[in-house]
Amino acid sequence: MSHDPIQRRLWVTASLLGVAFLLLQGLSHGERRAPRHPLRDLPMVLGDWQGLERPLEERIVEAVGVDDYVNRLYRDSGGFPLALYIGYYESQRTGDIIHSPKNCLPGAGWQPVQAGRISIPLSGHHAIEVNQYVVQKGLDRQLVFYWYHGRGRVVASEYWGKVWMVVDAIRRNRTDGALVRISAPIRAGREEETRARAQQFVRELYPHLADFIPG
Repeated sequence: MSHDPIQRRLWVTASLLGVAFLLLQGLSHGERRAPRHPLRDLPMVLGDWQGLERPLEERIVEAVGVDDYVNRLYRDSGGFPLALYIGYYESQRTGDIIHSPKNCLPGAGWQPVQAGRISIPLSGHHAIEVNQYVVQKGLDRQLVFYWYHGRGRVVASEYWGKVWMVVDAIRRNRTDGALVRISAPIRAGREEETRARAQQFVRELYPHLADFIPG
């Protein structure tokens, strides 16, 4: 019976999130819009990295329900490639909510082989904790970092992301936010190098995000 308290906590958490979601839907839809720049203005050059636009098909944009997005391939001076996707939602009250990569990646044929979190130190900012996945499709492997970003917070946990969204809807009349996802191919025997390069890219990217994802 030792598992009963854990089960009860899970049920309580799920129930609270369900009630919070219903409360969120019932709140006024006159949501406050925070000023921001469009994501197309995100710099194409980030430190050692040069970007190339990779627009998504319209059907994909409609499916994920984003209000703004950027999808690019960046390469450093040595040719190392890395993909950046940021999807921004002005409001998450009426059905268009951030889609978790936990669901999207397997749907695209990528199966997780490792999952966890990593703390990335930043210059001039507190370290941020992000989700870290290694996914595989056939013989190809990729390292994926992603996190939920908005209203002044970086959150790895999907559950806490939803909790804070409800809190901010009540306190600040805002549910805007974004998913930031970075992925890079893992070359044979070079996973640590891939991880180090991806972390360096995060450090170059992060100082710019405040202009595009309001705090």
